[in-house]
Amino acid sequence: MIFAKPRCPQSTPLLSALCATIPLGMTTGLPAQEGEGARDVLGGLRAGHPRLVLTDERLAELSGLRASDELLAKAVADALRQAEQGLELVPLAYEKRGPRLLHVSRACLERVYTLGLAWRLTGEERYAARVRADLLAVCAFPDWNPSHFLDTAEMSHAVGIGYDWCHSFLDEDARATIRAALVAKGLDPGLRCYGAERPAWWTQSPFNWNQVCNGGLLIGALAVAESEPERARAILAAALQSLPTALETYEPDGAWPEGPGYWGYATAYTVFGLAALETALGHDFGLSERRGLARAGFFPLSACGPTGLYAAYADVGERARRRGLPVLFWLARRYDEPALAAAEREWIGRERADPLHVIWYAAAPARAAAEPPLDELYRGPVPIALLRGAEGGERALFLALKAGYNAVNHGHLDLGSFELDALGARWARDLGSDDYDLPGYWDGAQGGRRWSYYRLGSASHNLCLPAGAQQAVAARATVRAFESRPQAAHVIVDLAGAYPGLAERVARGAALVGGRRAVLIQDELELLEECELVWGMTTDATIRLDGERATLAIGDEELRARVLAPAGVAFTVESAGREPPEKRNAGVSRLVLRFPAARGPLRVAVLLAPRWAPDEPALDPPLRPLAEWY
Repeated sequence: MIFAKPRCPQSTPLLSALCATIPLGMTTGLPAQEGEGARDVLGGLRAGHPRLVLTDERLAELSGLRASDELLAKAVADALRQAEQGLELVPLAYEKRGPRLLHVSRACLERVYTLGLAWRLTGEERYAARVRADLLAVCAFPDWNPSHFLDTAEMSHAVGIGYDWCHSFLDEDARATIRAALVAKGLDPGLRCYGAERPAWWTQSPFNWNQVCNGGLLIGALAVAESEPERARAILAAALQSLPTALETYEPDGAWPEGPGYWGYATAYTVFGLAALETALGHDFGLSERRGLARAGFFPLSACGPTGLYAAYADVGERARRRGLPVLFWLARRYDEPALAAAEREWIGRERADPLHVIWYAAAPARAAAEPPLDELYRGPVPIALLRGAEGGERALFLALKAGYNAVNHGHLDLGSFELDALGARWARDLGSDDYDLPGYWDGAQGGRRWSYYRLGSASHNLCLPAGAQQAVAARATVRAFESRPQAAHVIVDLAGAYPGLAERVARGAALVGGRRAVLIQDELELLEECELVWGMTTDATIRLDGERATLAIGDEELRARVLAPAGVAFTVESAGREPPEKRNAGVSRLVLRFPAARGPLRVAVLLAPRWAPDEPALDPPLRPLAEWY
């Protein structure tokens, strides 16, 4: 594996100069730096502690604002209540789940931020004493599980923050013990990952492992930089080479190809790393000067339907929904985006705030946020179109349709799949991830075992499949057209190459019709030979069939499905249930159309019409070839 040197941003001369002086595969120390642009990565290191993420100056600012800001006062009260609960938690123990220690690393991290913040807000030593106990417990572990390096990186983050924030409380023996463990179990394994002979794969990854591993190591290194300057320099230099590869993935507009669930993980660690650089060194080497990152906070807001459920593509958790996103506060302040601050302020006004909401708190914006557009197309490596009905609120219509490429990290074989909200319910859904410890779950080659699991293969997604086949792992889908008008919107995805040997000139269109009150899904295929064609949609609804019509019901709400083309085809219902060790998918059904002997050019058009009122008139939109949609 070759560790390719990432391109340094043209707009950041400091990082460009640094990249030019750093050899690949460095394991200790910095290279001799020569030339006018050479810089010491630790130049300007803030003396003393605390210096990571939350400085004393920022803490004083928050304390002053808290007296007059009721929302911040609520967030602090929420955080202190969590700290009280944290005092009662059982000690941390070295207990793996499968190959991972990650749940222990994350538990330690949560405790450190919660209890450490309480210590710094109140000065009550019981909080700092519990942080010390947890740090000494994990520092006594035999290792931090470097074979699954996320575990090591997150533990390095936790220990680095705890050491930094509670430095004045710790005696010298405790400090020495914690520093020694951080070096031996975090920083040195990290340096070996950057090593010359065989750098770890994540050092070159454009996805979440890059931000998490680099961010955790950055924080750990900065925490002990005065006592371990050579290690700190080496880690910072290598991380600054590696991180731009992942940050480029946000381009051009902030979407994340691993889905909105992993957006949260990747972006949180992006911000942890950038914030630590800023507070410890006074700058982030220009890493945050990126258009995609500046727009990133809008993505999880756009990808959230009115039900609160995300457009759940890739290995997102089942029925993943919008939770608190403290990182939006940091992004709002860094990029002066009032809409991000307003969205998260609204959230913590009605839900429990997290300690990070306090740390990155954004006051009420001075200017009003612009209204978001009804329809958006994110054009990153995995494009996704998000269309909304004219009416807002929890009952509004929301349609998501994705393109991209199947081989993306955490991807499923789901190019062209859609999800649909209306009337306060999700009608067309994605089942989400399965158990990561299933045998072969990460075998993503063509024919790999990953695709034998129902939730990950094509058959569980909302697709039109020739011969019921899986999509090709190497397949890519592009957005052919996207249009947003006041009364209508549509997107067309080109799926040519998704079904090699079975079909060509494959396209799917999705349109909001009837004044944005219903959805038309239209597939056009050129089949290469006669085969069965299967159209399917996964749903939690109960289904009543009537030939080419079906009525779906969730609670008291209904959605009517009708086959507009071809004529004479009837809906059927199939179960999405599976047997262990796969997830069971209890209560989930598939609304299905089967064409036993399809051939040649074929159009399949299905209208999905929510029943907005008891006397809602039936829609009969005209059918036109996709080539005439735009």
